Amino acid sequence: MLESTDRERETVRDFVQRLTRKYDRSYWVERATSGTGVDEMWREMAAAGYLGITVPEEYGGTGMSLVRLTVLLEELANRGVPLGFLVVSNAMGAIPIARHGTEAQKQRYLPRLAEGAEKFCFAITEPDAGSNSFNIRTLARRDGDSYVLSGQKVFISGADQAQHMLVVARTTPADQAADKRQGISLFIVDPKAAGVEMHRLDTRLMALERQFQIFFDGVRVPHENRLGAEGDGFKVMFDALNPERVTLAATTIGIGRFALGKAVEYARTRKVFDVPIGAHQGLSHPMAVAKTHLELAALMTHYAAELFDSGGKAGMYANMAKYAAAEAGIEAVDVAMQVHGGSAFTGETDLITLWPFVRLMRTAPVTREMILNYIAEHVLGLPRSY
Repeated sequence: MLESTDRERETVRDFVQRLTRKYDRSYWVERATSGTGVDEMWREMAAAGYLGITVPEEYGGTGMSLVRLTVLLEELANRGVPLGFLVVSNAMGAIPIARHGTEAQKQRYLPRLAEGAEKFCFAITEPDAGSNSFNIRTLARRDGDSYVLSGQKVFISGADQAQHMLVVARTTPADQAADKRQGISLFIVDPKAAGVEMHRLDTRLMALERQFQIFFDGVRVPHENRLGAEGDGFKVMFDALNPERVTLAATTIGIGRFALGKAVEYARTRKVFDVPIGAHQGLSHPMAVAKTHLELAALMTHYAAELFDSGGKAGMYANMAKYAAAEAGIEAVDVAMQVHGGSAFTGETDLITLWPFVRLMRTAPVTREMILNYIAEHVLGLPRSY
């Protein structure tokens, strides 16, 4: 198993190394700043089969594997090229459809995802629900052969680039459901459908994907666009959210390594008082600790991905991986900035640009506090605190 994983990682590493010679960090920064997207890079990844790694072979993919996607995202981020849309579209879109979709849905959407011809975004967060996802108010009401969708979502990544939205809604209002986990359904929604309105949020984050608030005003969704059984979307939802946590953890670890690599190179060559600053334990020890924490987080992340692929209960490890990666990523970028001193705040070193992303990972897509609540209650068996 380890030999197979090592060979796979080496194959992905070689591909990413070739890809990022052409589409490097400077390319990513330019596209993230301008908002023009990375369509050329996306097409090359599709042609090489790397957009199909979460799609079963019978639908044009290379076999549904969260492990392979995790490795890919980590290797890209190691080189300073995070691709958030791979998380959103190919983890949160493809995996739930592959696991829970009807045959018609799989035939319709999965080949196009693998080809890179279409993308999904995922819409769950609401202004009044926040971390309490079960308390969402967006409602899908049956009306003949369709549903009528009304409500709003916020902080929806890349909604302007997606051809489809996977929307989490209630088919039974929360206050009428006997169990908070019941009455939730997922729907594949056309972003251009009548009644859908998008507004870009003013987030100050360097990323390829913009954030949006979306309003649904009587949007008609065909019955065949429901993913999974009505009211039983709890499992479907977490087959999107757990891969999201794992793949974002991998991306955060990669960004931490990218920043730490800059710090190590600088500390080897920058001399103050006639010796390289990396010779001083005041800097070398924090860098060594940051490296240790990044690699520990990586081990947890890959274990969570392997467990998910094998059909095990990956929720605990996905949450722990996301927590560990966020803390390690923040630590690594912070240490790298301290090593660079004042120059860390200049565009030339390209470090301050990394800080908003790693800091965001402590808050989104699930906060550090909610992860700790989950671990306390579901892992340690402590009384529920909220």
